[in-house]
Amino acid sequence: MTLWQLVSNVLSVVFLDLALGGDNAAVIAMAAKNLDVHLRKKAIFFGAMGAVGCRFILAAIAVELMQIPYLKLVGALILFYIGAKLIGEQEDEETPDIKSKNTLMGAIVTIIAADAIMSLDNVLAIVGATNGHLGMVVFGMLFSVPIILFGSTIIVKIMDRFPVVVYLAGMLIGWSSGGLVVSDATLALSTSWKLPLEIGGAILVGVWGYIWKKRASKAQ
Repeated sequence: MTLWQLVSNVLSVVFLDLALGGDNAAVIAMAAKNLDVHLRKKAIFFGAMGAVGCRFILAAIAVELMQIPYLKLVGALILFYIGAKLIGEQEDEETPDIKSKNTLMGAIVTIIAADAIMSLDNVLAIVGATNGHLGMVVFGMLFSVPIILFGSTIIVKIMDRFPVVVYLAGMLIGWSSGGLVVSDATLALSTSWKLPLEIGGAILVGVWGYIWKKRASKAQ
């Protein structure tokens, strides 16, 4: 590998991680938001470590993953549900007992599951950008760690101060689910569907999450 190729690969990985890491950080922040403050850092740390571990596994079997029919469609539907669930079960200031229903292990499992699904495109993009170069792939996985850890920590603090951000983060997950549907090669959808499905996914997650939250509040 020439010096130029090395620099090009490094820059590609860095920019991909920065561009694609925001939605993953939002998922982690939302999953940890309703925990007691002293448990949040643990959930973010262990969840992020588990998520990165999943990325290494995904990278190792990236080629095989591409051959599984409708894998991304299934992942998109799961993400859609997770986004609505995280909005619907967010802590309500008027019903503080909701906090007791959120556990450290539950948050960690949610983080790992959601990040693994959302990381399909991230991992495949990095593998493609580096032509499968093992060293560069490992660098990309490791570089994503601080983005996830610090990004999610900052986002969860913003959510505490501005509750509307919870909806925006949830809708970002919906946006990602829409894009994931179009990227499923088995469906063979035109790229012209990408933006409408992304917008539709974001709106539907926001509406479903709002209804979920209202019903949860009435059930208290």
